[in-house]
Amino acid sequence: MSIGSDEINYLLYRYLQESGFNHTAFVFGIESHMSETNINGGQVPPGALISIIQKGMQYVEAEISTNEDGSINDTLHLADGLSLIDAVMPDIVQQTRSTGNQLKPKIEPEGDSTAMASSTVGHEGGSTSSATGGAASDAVRQQLQQQQQQDPIVIPQGRVSILKGHESEVFSCAWNPKRDLLASGSGDSTARIWNVEEAEPSHKRLQHCINEGGQEVPSNKDVTSLDWNFDGSLLGTGSYDGYARIWGATGNLFNTLGHHKGPIFALKWNKKGNYVLTAGVDKTTIIWDAVSGECKQIFAFHVAPALDVDWQTNQAFASCSTDMYIHVCKLGQDRPLKTFQGHSNEVNAIKWDPSGQLLASCSDDMTIKIWNMKNDKFVHSLSAHSREIYTIKWSPTGASTENPNGANAYLASASFDSTVRLWDIEKGVCVHTLSKHTEPVYSVAFSPDGKYLASGSFDKCVHIWSTLSGQLVNTYRGTGGIFEVCWNSRGDKVGASASDGSVFVLDVRKQ
Repeated sequence: MSIGSDEINYLLYRYLQESGFNHTAFVFGIESHMSETNINGGQVPPGALISIIQKGMQYVEAEISTNEDGSINDTLHLADGLSLIDAVMPDIVQQTRSTGNQLKPKIEPEGDSTAMASSTVGHEGGSTSSATGGAASDAVRQQLQQQQQQDPIVIPQGRVSILKGHESEVFSCAWNPKRDLLASGSGDSTARIWNVEEAEPSHKRLQHCINEGGQEVPSNKDVTSLDWNFDGSLLGTGSYDGYARIWGATGNLFNTLGHHKGPIFALKWNKKGNYVLTAGVDKTTIIWDAVSGECKQIFAFHVAPALDVDWQTNQAFASCSTDMYIHVCKLGQDRPLKTFQGHSNEVNAIKWDPSGQLLASCSDDMTIKIWNMKNDKFVHSLSAHSREIYTIKWSPTGASTENPNGANAYLASASFDSTVRLWDIEKGVCVHTLSKHTEPVYSVAFSPDGKYLASGSFDKCVHIWSTLSGQLVNTYRGTGGIFEVCWNSRGDKVGASASDGSVFVLDVRKQ
């Protein structure tokens, strides 16, 4: 077996990507000259670095547990006491081998198990602890009974369609706005369009290619973003190879848009469907003519990679960056219409509310800020998350939406602190903290009527919550960490994409 620095660097790069540190992964990839290697990422399975470390741990444990005569020392229980850091420290390895396991066996106390210390999670995710010498108190018992009555319904396998075909992690997914066609984008350098209208779902494979020596050859770069146009006739994809592409709903390639000098992080259609907007690591955002493929205008106002974009109108949009700035720009204007500054760390995502009046932004500084075009300073700064906020979504409720008589406009935020929060923006307060996930949450999506919110986390779970009560109503555990969730236009299916290469569709109709 041979180990090269390129291979180690690639596994580290993939680990960073799979853990959600996309910006760190990009910087590491540049500094380690990842693009100059010949490693085919599509053949490297997800979790490769962790897998090989686990095998190394098993070897160390086997080595420690084996006596000099080759017999096995059954008194050692290394799983209880040897950490990864211990395993790479020769003194600790030797000491463990010499002295054996010093951990005392766990002795259960006599009496009713309800006398044990317990912790129950409250509405806001906090915990209250109790430890008594006798039976649990009536209050605790009543709370446990209420929790049992409110247990979410686990979506059965019979209502789950697992779509297999991708050969690497699937970073994004999006429903066609008119039909049950689900698009997905993957690290295997392909996008897929899955036809879920059929009894046995079929798919079209959209291979992303680049020109080398006058020939079209498959790209080995991730498909980072995708978005359907307003009528579902065209799909746009953005890739780490620096190209945006426009495809038909049947999988035929219409246009390749090339001007970015590096990976594309975001791609969005305007509502009219005549322009495509992209954001890249080259610090620029670009408006493209969707029909001709012409680059209409390059906006080079950021001084660091542009991470996200969102249209305000058919010609005006906002962009955010690791430079901590937000620019509002318009086609034909050579300077930003507005520049917002207020975050103290990189801005991960931005979203205009349905009316186009309020702009929400979320950041690694653990805050959400709400802006409008009449003020230079934010109108709200929302602080409650304890770690980076990865993404945000507005509810399709309130004025200027198809649900004007429903609830007020809510904003959902997903964080690396493993929680989702629902905010009443009019009041500037958090109304629900959704705290059933156990790993970072990467995606949230409202149902078309705004009554439910889907969330996807790296704990492999998709949860569906009531936006009115904040209760968890449905849950499903997949086989890989969840990168994105999305609802179809009727609100009866939720699509999800995962780190193990799987895509799945949940039928959430009431049975």
